[in-house]
Amino acid sequence: MKLKNLSEKILRSVKSKGFKYIDLPSVIETNHIVQRSGENFRKFIFSFTDQNGSELCLRPDLTIASCLRYLENNLKSKEKIFYSGQAYRKSNNKKNSIIRDQVGFEIIGSKDEKNDDKEIIDTALKSLSNLNYSKGILKIGNVEIFNLLISKLDIPKRWKLRLSRHFWREDYFNDLLKRLETNSDVDPTIVEVDKKRYLKMLRDDQEAMVAGRSVKEILKRFDNKIKDPRRANRGKNVSKTIKEFLRIQCPINKAADRLNFFFKKNNINLAVDQKYFPTSNNKIQKLNVEFSASFGRQLEYYTGMVFKIDIKSKSKSINVINGGRYDKLISDLGAKKQIPAVGAALNLNY
Repeated sequence: MKLKNLSEKILRSVKSKGFKYIDLPSVIETNHIVQRSGENFRKFIFSFTDQNGSELCLRPDLTIASCLRYLENNLKSKEKIFYSGQAYRKSNNKKNSIIRDQVGFEIIGSKDEKNDDKEIIDTALKSLSNLNYSKGILKIGNVEIFNLLISKLDIPKRWKLRLSRHFWREDYFNDLLKRLETNSDVDPTIVEVDKKRYLKMLRDDQEAMVAGRSVKEILKRFDNKIKDPRRANRGKNVSKTIKEFLRIQCPINKAADRLNFFFKKNNINLAVDQKYFPTSNNKIQKLNVEFSASFGRQLEYYTGMVFKIDIKSKSKSINVINGGRYDKLISDLGAKKQIPAVGAALNLNY
């Protein structure tokens, strides 16, 4: 099916669900992207400097462009919007296109979280009916449940903040778990940078004052930061619990039971019900529906339910739809308070 015809069919499907079409800017400020996705993401964007010295880029993500529109237009009420356009992103794989044609749809400013999550998935499924495929998987995760787990663990607050903040950075997150297992509370990179200065201070007059504190006090505080005042095995036990949680994967109708069994087994004062999941059907259309506790690590801005749809077409497995909840994104971009938001994007270049 030609791209234009496919796009028009999908747009009609989304419009039939009560969404309003909007246009989005193609160029946005680079810092909006880098602040959300990290400096390392800069190598994947097409950036340039305008005549005023501002760093701009071609939008690599339509969701951030949509949220900026909501913020900059000072919108307050609920919006059900959809849009189509291109996202521009470099790739390490030469076979991947740098231009991604997408159709996106979002619900912003509504407090009916669970029903909105369900509506976004229902809209994604309706859009999917325009594609030719034999079977597929709808995978669902929930970042909120992960954060609830972290909040209940017996670790210092600073560790809870780190683990929640870096859940989406899988390699760095795994490095944090290794540090937690050894009770090391300082990034080894930082230790290496400070090593020469630290050794020099050991040779200095211990009573000398630096910025209002003695050298002896500074060294003591540094030593205390390196090791948490916990039993040696506690960090290992917490890391083991987190890893066990992240291995949970099951049919969606078993998700609440599996999670509650895990919480009870590990003496964690938590319980979830099926309301945390937008569907309890294990089979929808041609899709098997699964829950994965580790899923939701693609983007920093997800805060709740996340999902993706992979289909099998011509013997290949292809990711065609990604979405989820991002209640903190608009406030991170500058709004004075959190604004609920959930949405999804369909890749037309599958």
